[in-house]
Amino acid sequence: MITGSCLCGTVNITIDGEITDIIHCHCSKCRKNSGTAYATNGFINRSEFTVQAGEEALHFYQANERTRRYFCKHCASPVYSENSQDQLRLRIRLGIIDSEIPFRPTSHNFLGSKANWDDLDANLPRYEEFEPKRQQRFSKNNNAV
Repeated sequence: MITGSCLCGTVNITIDGEITDIIHCHCSKCRKNSGTAYATNGFINRSEFTVQAGEEALHFYQANERTRRYFCKHCASPVYSENSQDQLRLRIRLGIIDSEIPFRPTSHNFLGSKANWDDLDANLPRYEEFEPKRQQRFSKNNNAV
């Protein structure tokens, strides 16, 4: 069983199955919807998806005539999208997943639309928490920026 939740914890979901076709999508729509360099999305079977709590907090943006993007109305976390041309599956945003999963992304897509400042091959330092310069300004108890 895969579990997930939005940022504020109002929406809680479970997935009783696999997440397939996981990609990092760099298209301008996913970048704008996520507010990041790319969105990591995968597909799940609609029949294996359950909103355990917070269904009343889910609102949608009608992205086009066939696509609805669902998000929490309290914290604006993107949760999933549905496409009227694919009634059996939903596209889930992997950022909401709380449990460990064995599934991994298979590709970076729409690189022609990627943010010009995003360097996929950057050899940047990696830290478990804040970078040292920021750590000096924030206590470990206040790690939200």
